[in-house]
Amino acid sequence: MPSSPKAFYARQSFSPRRSTPQIICFLIVLLGFIIGFVAISRRSLDYKCKYDKPLSVSVTWDKSSNGGGGSVTDEGQKRHKVMGFVGIQTGFASVGRRRALRQTWFPSDHQGLQRLEESTGLVFRFVIGRTSDKMKMSALKEEVAKYDDFLLLDVEEEYSKLPYKTLAFFKAAYALYDSDFYVKADDDIYLRPDRLSLLLAKERPHSQTYLGCMKKGPVFTDPKLKWYEPLSNLLGKEYFLHAYGPIYALSRDVVASLVALRNDSFRMFSNEDVTIGSWMLAMNVNHENNQNLCEAECSSSSIAVWDIPKCSGLCNPEKKMLELHGKDICSKSSTLPSDDD
Repeated sequence: MPSSPKAFYARQSFSPRRSTPQIICFLIVLLGFIIGFVAISRRSLDYKCKYDKPLSVSVTWDKSSNGGGGSVTDEGQKRHKVMGFVGIQTGFASVGRRRALRQTWFPSDHQGLQRLEESTGLVFRFVIGRTSDKMKMSALKEEVAKYDDFLLLDVEEEYSKLPYKTLAFFKAAYALYDSDFYVKADDDIYLRPDRLSLLLAKERPHSQTYLGCMKKGPVFTDPKLKWYEPLSNLLGKEYFLHAYGPIYALSRDVVASLVALRNDSFRMFSNEDVTIGSWMLAMNVNHENNQNLCEAECSSSSIAVWDIPKCSGLCNPEKKMLELHGKDICSKSSTLPSDDD
């Protein structure tokens, strides 16, 4: 007589003695899965919360200070310790340049920017002032909300006032970050952050260091002369050594001295790089020349690439930035050790 379905399924069931170890194993695996899931979830939550904190900072000037507006009022901000703070100087007409940078070496998202900063020890922010144009300020506000990668200064954003903006940048950066170096860079250069990090990390015998691609130029500019003319064509002028404007760095002690100055202590020239260079001469700092900060082509040692001497940056930065980043020699080449490593 054929077995009933009930008897058939009963014979296929496991005996209690055989199933107990398997049940225990199953419970152990399940418990491990639950613990792992909780750990990953908490880590993801912490990771998400870590990036919920805004990165952009708006710095206002305390008008009541005796330093001529030189002290910084930053609400609730702690002075973070980093190896270098890199301020990418930008303007209201440079939306396309910032877009090109975010598509190349400057990450456009919190996670990418955080990874870059953790791997290099450098902090990167776009630096911009203010304008009375409400439409431009509104557009900037939207960009800040979208990308959150700005240092906003309470100074007028105007080309003729770049020396004042540069001084404001160094003072604001010093107030926000305890940094070994403060780097001023323009938004139209192709930068290798990893190599810049290696350069700034080197041991130096001087605490007051002015680091850049050095050139000689006139103290008093002649409008008939080109900024890139050879020294032999400019005999009879007064000269001093100073860094090219697209990128240079000042050590902590140098910036601390700048912060202590009244805004009207030193003379302001029309060119920002000449202005800073003249102050460095007056402060008797150590000039460190590095030609890798002003290369016209990408190489295994280039740190900053721009179209020297044709332009004070990349001649067509929005297009050229993408072209350079697409070349392995620019974006993916390894860094060869220098002779003094």
